[in-house]
Amino acid sequence: MYSILKLLLFRLNPEKAHHVTFSLIKLANFIPGLPALFRGLYKIEHPSLKRTVFGLDFPNPVGLAAGLDKDALVFNEFGNFGFGAVEIGTVTPKAQPGNDKPRLFRLIKNEALINRMGFNNKGVKAAAERLKNRKRNGPVIGGNIGKNKVTENENAISDYEICFNELFDVVDYFVVNVSSPNTPNLRALQDKEPLTKLLAHVKGLNSKKTNPKPILLKIAPDLTNEQLDEIIDIVIQTKIDGVIATNTTISREGLKYTAEEIAAFGAGGLSGKPLTDRSTEVIRYLKTKSNNAFPVIGVGGIHNAKDALDKIKAGADLIQLYTGFIYKGPALVKEINKELIKYYNAKTN
Repeated sequence: MYSILKLLLFRLNPEKAHHVTFSLIKLANFIPGLPALFRGLYKIEHPSLKRTVFGLDFPNPVGLAAGLDKDALVFNEFGNFGFGAVEIGTVTPKAQPGNDKPRLFRLIKNEALINRMGFNNKGVKAAAERLKNRKRNGPVIGGNIGKNKVTENENAISDYEICFNELFDVVDYFVVNVSSPNTPNLRALQDKEPLTKLLAHVKGLNSKKTNPKPILLKIAPDLTNEQLDEIIDIVIQTKIDGVIATNTTISREGLKYTAEEIAAFGAGGLSGKPLTDRSTEVIRYLKTKSNNAFPVIGVGGIHNAKDALDKIKAGADLIQLYTGFIYKGPALVKEINKELIKYYNAKTN
């Protein structure tokens, strides 16, 4: 089914295809019987798949990464495709258009994407309003939060605080995003001093709540081992609940394109198959060097069940899809969950 739709969608420019896909998903939700059909085709419920991570119960370990449903438009519908969790965002306090178009590119030879979207979203209040319509039996919802482009780094804490407060009642966990390469100077917030200050502040806000939510940090794959050591220290020091590894990369290594073609794509974060090995390396490093001190959600270049299992074996407690889902469709979610059942069963027997 998806292979036919993909042929049509890939004739459109990537951003247009994204909007068409969302329109089709929303339309399908109103056609009697289709949501149930999708659940029958793609959703697997099995005791072996259930995971409890940072205090939350996940029906299965496969989540949708942030960036696809930025504005919380079809999070309920993604649950029909078998996802155990959906991470919305990145959202910012104020609506912003993002970077100039074109800003999203398919690298079909590598099953990859380059994006320089720039946190385009309608603002956190709009997302929070839509999230009030969550289904009780829907996926776990994460809220990925960031700062507006016009906000200077020294004032970034206030942006994260606004997003945290607006989303608190409508998401299950938070992700502090300081690792996108598409907002000027954002990655500088990964440095030890500003990151410690930011996470400690969000943790402080959370501690004042009667029902604190898990707080995670999303990091870049381009960090050195020394920087990853600092991340480990910061996570333990601030006592946040985990790490998402990893965001997109600014590297262009391993691409099946000429230097001129790569230059024509321009700046932006690379996702998909070229990121597979590096993201797995980061997961393994974090888990090994921290002595498994905190949960890690693995994301980056998962295009088949083996990629998913490699991340689980490297130490990932949960995984997320983005580019692989665009190239492979919802059947990928089912394929991964079927293999995970076998893997988990084999471990317990």
